[in-house]
Parts: sequence; structure tokens; C-alpha cells
Amino acid sequence: MTANDPLSDAVSGIDNAESVGHLTHTVEPASNMVGSVLEVFYDRGYIDGFEFVDDGKAGKFEVELKGAINECGPVNPRYSVAADGYEKWEKRYLPARDYGALVVTTSHGIMSHYEAREKGIGGQVIAYVY
Repeated sequence: MTANDPLSDAVSGIDNAESVGHLTHTVEPASNMVGSVLEVFYDRGYIDGFEFVDDGKAGKFEVELKGAINECGPVNPRYSVAADGYEKWEKRYLPARDYGALVVTTSHGIMSHYEAREKGIGGQVIAYVY
């Protein structure tokens, strides 16, 4: 079976693994976008770490979970947001102000909405975590 949206499969798989209490989760296939989203999750303190494993095909990520994720998910369709418009999407996807993070893809790479707001750049909302 092929995946239509690897990012959606990765984020929902992490959410499911966290909800049942697993300590690790394997995300396959690996991609640069999934790796960047995992980097944002790590920087914000939601996962303990992740490692790329080359399996001779597309590769996979071994993610170390720490039980800090209440919910995470993809944002489909991917909405465009201006540099000063993050509050609208915070209200829609996050439970409270300054609780959780939106993952945004920008012209400067994938980052949390806190970094994008600080740099004054807009982009597209692709995922959320809290």
C-alpha cells in the first residue's frame, strides 16, 4: 500500500503511538519534510530525539517518544498565512494561547510559528502539536 501523504501518515502515527504509551515509533518512508517537522518537534521539546535509518530504500526515522504530546496532526489543506496572521490559526488548531506550536513551511525552511513570527515571515501551516 502506498502513502498519499507521508507527512500526514508520520504525524498521525506519532499521535497514535503517543496515545497508547509507546516509547518509540518508526516513521516510513523518510523524507526531508518529515525530518524537518521532527526537528521542530524536538526543538519544542515534544520528542526525545530521532534518527535516520538507511534501509536501502527510502529510509525511515526511529523516533524516541517521551509522552509530552497530547495531540498532533497534519493541516490539510495547507493554508497560507501572512506574517501577522498566526493568531487566527493558533485559535483554530491549538487549545490555548502560547500552548503548543504550529509547524509552518516558509521560504526560509520549516519552522515553528514562533520562529516565523519572530523573523516576520509568512508561509503555509502544515502541522500542529501540543
